[in-house]
Amino acid sequence: MAAWSDLTDDVLGYITSFLPFPDHYRFGTVCKNWRSILKRKLPPPAPQLPWLVLEEENETKKRKFYSLFEGKHYFIEISELCGRYICGSSHGWLFAVDSEITAILVNPFTRECYELPPFPEYYIQQCDPFEEMRTQIVFKAILSHDPKERSDFMAMILLGAEYTTPAFWKPGNASWTVIDVPKKYTVDDIVYFKGNFYLISNFSTLSVLHLVDFDPEPKLTEVGPQIEQVGGQKYLVDFDGCLLLIDRCCEHVGDDLTNGVQCDVIEPNLEKNCLYDRRDIDGYALFLGRNSSIFVDSSQFPMCKKNSINFTHLTDSFSREEFGCHEFGIFDMITKTWSTYYPVEASPTSIGSPVWLTPNPW
Repeated sequence: MAAWSDLTDDVLGYITSFLPFPDHYRFGTVCKNWRSILKRKLPPPAPQLPWLVLEEENETKKRKFYSLFEGKHYFIEISELCGRYICGSSHGWLFAVDSEITAILVNPFTRECYELPPFPEYYIQQCDPFEEMRTQIVFKAILSHDPKERSDFMAMILLGAEYTTPAFWKPGNASWTVIDVPKKYTVDDIVYFKGNFYLISNFSTLSVLHLVDFDPEPKLTEVGPQIEQVGGQKYLVDFDGCLLLIDRCCEHVGDDLTNGVQCDVIEPNLEKNCLYDRRDIDGYALFLGRNSSIFVDSSQFPMCKKNSINFTHLTDSFSREEFGCHEFGIFDMITKTWSTYYPVEASPTSIGSPVWLTPNPW
């Protein structure tokens, strides 16, 4: 039997494809040769659960992360995130805003970074007071592609807090391009789906922003079947080529706060112009919030509930005092019950409410 030191580089590279993210770093600490393996182009990594990006430690200024897979916290010094509010996560990258209202796009584990253009002055003036501006200027931010794989990626953000307005940017542009929307119209969520950005409004209107041959003033085009207007927080998900709409409502049911949450899952079929109600999501789990929506195969992770929807804080619409922090937990689609996935309550702070992140150092 060959010793570990005799394994070829190809075999070692193949082994890394079965390792979860933290074990990649542990692998590199074994010896110099193994560390050099990690610097090469490797096979795709093993499927992984997303991490939670949490607050910054006051004394050390290290950023706190929580691994669902290990049930463990990591405290990592990432100077690019020091003092910044995390307003979005996509393809393993974070959108972060500092106290001067300047924003960056950063991969926290490779330290690759893009400086983003200034936000439109009009939206900065809508934020009050100034010290809360970095938490109000961007409601959500996502990417079309991983910047490490596509240099022509695009970023889409929702500007504002009460009434959100979409805007996009791509490398080389000096400013954000704001998309005109009707008055009193706000966008609840955005998703990159089959080559275009799709948006769902507070009026349950589904729209698309085509990314080919933009007009000088690009506009949204309504698509799909008529969706009955719902009053909860809405999310859009690219579910392996199917578009899903999740509506999360919260009602106070007597003294029982755990059963006041309801999530409806709808599949708008854009080709057939019809709607399907989904009672389950084929045993998968969804992770929703300020991030690009994530889904994982629950059968690969014993600690992950099948047919579950995992939320983080996204809005202040459901107060903890009234509803028991229902924006931070798991909804079971089968039992229609609510539970928690995090050992202690994590509430929004001036430097970051919890955000899902799929680590992407590869």
